[in-house]
Amino acid sequence: MRAPITIHDPADPRLAPYTAMRERDLVGREGRFIVEGEVTLRVMLSARARFGLESVLLAPERLGALTDTLVRLPGDVPVFCATKPVMSAITGFPIHRGVLAVGRRGSEAEAGLAPAPARTLVLGLVGLTNHDNVGGLFRNAAAFGADAVLLDGATCDPLYRKAIRVSAGAALTVPFQRLADADAILGYARRHDLTPLALSPGGVETLAALAPPLRTLLILGTEGPGLPPALMASLRTLRIPMAPDFDSLNVATAGAIALHHLAAIC
Repeated sequence: MRAPITIHDPADPRLAPYTAMRERDLVGREGRFIVEGEVTLRVMLSARARFGLESVLLAPERLGALTDTLVRLPGDVPVFCATKPVMSAITGFPIHRGVLAVGRRGSEAEAGLAPAPARTLVLGLVGLTNHDNVGGLFRNAAAFGADAVLLDGATCDPLYRKAIRVSAGAALTVPFQRLADADAILGYARRHDLTPLALSPGGVETLAALAPPLRTLLILGTEGPGLPPALMASLRTLRIPMAPDFDSLNVATAGAIALHHLAAIC
């Protein structure tokens, strides 16, 4: 690990990727993304991480507790230190955790899967625009051993700062691929011999009665409108029975229940 570089000036050009973070979350940061918090930084520096780091920015009081993790940094990745007031001036809002880093996306390749007949579980997200739900579903995918996550064009970015944090870093480790739309996701399922299943309060079959297929694509839609009717009409559909007069769960909660049922975890 290189010696930390102390920063006093919020306008220091070396910290340009961190400036005005909330605004840049909305417009992108040229192939970069922000990692926030100790948990996600530790994941980012683990062997499971799929992305590389460009730099780390810490409040001085966080340096000691993270030394064991920072020794894993490649020698060309700088560690900057700045007080929390300086960090807040850089980012444009109060920073409480005192731990930030810039990651590099790299090129996105097709999420590789083991060929048939190996057991495989893939999660497909259609139209999910809530970062909390996307982050929660990535966390569920990691917890239940999903092999990949597929995102349609309308689903929000899993490398958005809040989505990474809600995922407890799983968005940095679970392979994912963005496809144009639901039809492209179904095309992926055909190429990889996956059985597509749609989960919805209006599903025909109950989840508990399903014998999990060997190779499965579980498709979830956004809360409220749910999956498009035309897509539902073309798929085998599942539902989670609930108490009378209550017909829906948070999509991340419903996804966790379904992934648990479908996963081959003893």
